[in-house]
Amino acid sequence: MNNIFPHAFQVDRMDRNKLKGHNSFVIWFTGLSGSGKSTLANMVEKELYQKGIHTFSLDGDNVRSGLNNNLGFAREDREENLRRIAEVAKLFVDSGNVVIASFISPLSSDRNFIKNIIGSKDFVEVFVNTPLEVCESRDVKGLYKKARIGEIKNFTGIDAPYEAPFSPEVEVKTDLEDAEVSVSRIVEYVKNKLEIKK
Repeated sequence: MNNIFPHAFQVDRMDRNKLKGHNSFVIWFTGLSGSGKSTLANMVEKELYQKGIHTFSLDGDNVRSGLNNNLGFAREDREENLRRIAEVAKLFVDSGNVVIASFISPLSSDRNFIKNIIGSKDFVEVFVNTPLEVCESRDVKGLYKKARIGEIKNFTGIDAPYEAPFSPEVEVKTDLEDAEVSVSRIVEYVKNKLEIKK
């Protein structure tokens, strides 16, 4: 590491934010598998895009099929998976984009680690609070069924823990409110963060 010298470019994040007309930050969706994270993230991105906001989405399965395809699901692999995602998200924030990230990120320590990499002022935590029984009843990928019969080990919510956020910026309950209502509340929350202060 002693021989690494980061280059200082003349065009910085502030310049890119001004060019794009809005601030950049990360909207981080956390919740159990099947909670509705990716669905809501997709809807939020579409809503922001239609408002002229420059966005980029990062999603668990998509990242694992490319950048992180050499990682498994052991504890150390999961930590490295999230570290890489956080570093990529930070790069996109520097590029002037609003990053919409959808990852289970089950432990408080995981999310604090991510927040420290990205920067707390650039991190909006959205807790998709859906009960396990609802997520399992959806089981859109068939993962809960496999976990229950032992085909998948260390599956969050079954034989691995999920620690709910203590004080997320936004909490949505997909079993109690329509997705459109949840999206509206999330977009309303980030509206002030988007504005560049003159």
